[in-house]
Amino acid sequence: MRLRAILYRLAFCSVLGLISCSMFGQTTFQPKQIEFDWKGIVYRYERAVDFTLHTHGFLLGFNTGRILTYDKTRYYHFSLGYMRDPRERSQNKNIPLDNMTSKSFAYGKLNSLYVLRAGIGVKKYLSEKAKRKGIAVGYNYELGPAIAMLKPNYLYLLFEETQMGMSIPELRVERYSAENADVFLDYNRIFGGGGFSRGWKELTFTPGIQAKGGILFSLGAYDKYVKMVEVGIMADLFIKKISILAETEAVSNKPYFINLYLTLQLGARSN
Repeated sequence: MRLRAILYRLAFCSVLGLISCSMFGQTTFQPKQIEFDWKGIVYRYERAVDFTLHTHGFLLGFNTGRILTYDKTRYYHFSLGYMRDPRERSQNKNIPLDNMTSKSFAYGKLNSLYVLRAGIGVKKYLSEKAKRKGIAVGYNYELGPAIAMLKPNYLYLLFEETQMGMSIPELRVERYSAENADVFLDYNRIFGGGGFSRGWKELTFTPGIQAKGGILFSLGAYDKYVKMVEVGIMADLFIKKISILAETEAVSNKPYFINLYLTLQLGARSN
């Protein structure tokens, strides 16, 4: 009897051992997910175009840069933009005369201002996010020369000609000068604007400097394609006053312009 009991115990322990081994063999172990670190100098060069709106105009630009490290790029900037004086107001009298209809004009505006800019800048990413996808946050700063290009503003002005004892109205398209100042600035003598195409052969140039600094948000900062939004402040300083409006006691031109801006930048990176 004692031998039988011992045999039963041995058999019972063997069955428990087999069940335990079977359960242990069915256990699945999941390997730890490997995080790939994509940071590093994957690309060497970056080229992009800028579409910028600022508080008093817009500009179109081109950037070409060298990627120094995964989070730092040195770039060269070139752009051409339009700048208006915040005090100018566009209007249209909408009056017909001799089969012509008046065009819009800004009263007291002497010149239209276009600004050619160049600069060298640096942009730096602050985000430690190592993934290729996602939004990286950073900042940039830029400094360089600028040239103010002034295009004379033409107006259609009303003059009176006397023929056979009768006064006949006559339209003349003229730019501002000391000789016609009384007519050019007489609101009742203005018929309308002289058109965009006039004045390009009479450009005058004033040199200066430009600078800007901003915060940038880049989608896929380490990816092949550049997709970035930038917001910040920009400034232009010239060696003399820029004559956009006729100066009066209430209106004075200035040699500098400070604007807030929003830029959309699109481009590509390469080796």
